[in-house]
Amino acid sequence: MGWENRADDDPEGDRPDGAIRSLAELNAAAAVCAAQFPTVGLIWWAWTQQGDDYGGSYTFLFVLAVAVMALVTPLVMPFVGIAHAVAHIVPAGHLARLTARHVRGPAWAWHLVYAGALAVVWAVVTALLWSWPFLITATVLGALGVLPVLGLGHFRRRARVTGRPQGFWAVWLPSLFASVTLFLLVFVGGALATVVGLVGYQAPALSASQLTGVWRGADGAALRLDPGGKAELTKLPTESESGDWYDDPPYTVCEGTGNWSTGRTGDRDAVVVRLDSGCGRQTYWKIGGTEAAPELFAWFGDPDAGEVWILVRG
Repeated sequence: MGWENRADDDPEGDRPDGAIRSLAELNAAAAVCAAQFPTVGLIWWAWTQQGDDYGGSYTFLFVLAVAVMALVTPLVMPFVGIAHAVAHIVPAGHLARLTARHVRGPAWAWHLVYAGALAVVWAVVTALLWSWPFLITATVLGALGVLPVLGLGHFRRRARVTGRPQGFWAVWLPSLFASVTLFLLVFVGGALATVVGLVGYQAPALSASQLTGVWRGADGAALRLDPGGKAELTKLPTESESGDWYDDPPYTVCEGTGNWSTGRTGDRDAVVVRLDSGCGRQTYWKIGGTEAAPELFAWFGDPDAGEVWILVRG
């Protein structure tokens, strides 16, 4: 007989081993919840990187971040898993068992239903307290409840076979292996999708006529591009004459007139600006942003730790 998937006449707490089984269920739910969060964190990070990185090189920072995550994750995830289990999965399980005693249907299905309902409740709470977007929050929390409910059902079936709840390591070790496997699958899949161009940022393609106009940046910087190829600069950073990355600042602020043309540097289309005077050198302002909100940007100094200037339409 299964203690989890049938509508028992007496609550678990009324049985001699009810407290032990409740703790075992909390332990199993926390383990499954914790297993999915490293992958969730990876997906969230990849989503935040969908925007323009302005051609910066962050390889060292990425490697450092992964190393820190590898050290911190095993210490943090158990607490995150317990919090998720207590606030979401375990309460939904209790409601599912209460319902299964009076309404036909498997307890695991009711567990999914109540996990979705609690996701909506928490989405309302977060929307009221922190102005989180309701629909997105409810969808994400609902999705985060599916794997723990199904994983908990797996451990319940194993408990029925053995005749006793699963112990601490019996749930946390499989959870660890599943977490690593899921993380690697998503990581490798995402890397392959990026290489073949299925995902990732794509800079907008702007014609010469679309580039004409005034582009403005910080500290009063402005770049006016006329249709005839004439350019007018106001407090605009340009490549310094020395070309030394370690100049402070690593650029020269120039004003005056010059000319511009379209070009390409690296993997980006760009606007090449040349001054008539001897202030600075020709500068490649790369095209970035989106089709709806295009930008021009230029890196000055060390590509790994330099300074990026961004111009938007004035």
